[in-house]
Amino acid sequence: MAGEVIVDALPYIDQGYDEPGIREAAISMVEDEKRRYRPSKNYLEHLPPLNISAFETEMMRTEFDRLQQRLPMETMSMKRYELPPPPAGKLTDMSAWNECLENSMAQLEHQATRITNLELMTDYGTEAWKSYLEILVKCVAAAQTQLAKLKKQIQEVNFQRKNVQMQVGEKLRDLEANWVGLVSKNYEIELACAHLEKQLRAYEQANPECMDTK
Repeated sequence: MAGEVIVDALPYIDQGYDEPGIREAAISMVEDEKRRYRPSKNYLEHLPPLNISAFETEMMRTEFDRLQQRLPMETMSMKRYELPPPPAGKLTDMSAWNECLENSMAQLEHQATRITNLELMTDYGTEAWKSYLEILVKCVAAAQTQLAKLKKQIQEVNFQRKNVQMQVGEKLRDLEANWVGLVSKNYEIELACAHLEKQLRAYEQANPECMDTK
């Protein structure tokens, strides 16, 4: 039948796995099969083509290109945090001073936002972190429960396999004993037949007149 798997190994009852050379022989057989095996079909043909750039952003592509070209990484620009005065040629230009003033106000607002965030973290960060840790503990407990269930299922499967193999092993030993008995009986019968044939030939040689009369 298509898809039928014939199991020819019973690890719970088979013997001899620990004998010298057995492991090496098995590995050699596997490696030989790997060298000779040639897939007859593409087992992934029902799947769409692999798109390895599906989750790449423009920034990621730019960085990948930089790495491929072995270019050094650009240093972090601190220009946005600087408060430079107008250039020497625009010290009397009001619009240049307005740009510097707007930059200073933006920097102050940014620092004020950082201070606000720090104050919020001081007031609520501890409780938020505790809440996050409680969520993590619940996630760990759920994962451990699922892991315990999986281990129990694996143990039950292994127990069933062992039980079935032990029952099969008893049947195999009985069949082997019957086979040995039948082979022994066949051998005894063959010996008896050979002995009778030898006696018959000896009798024929000793009494040729009987054979002529017959």
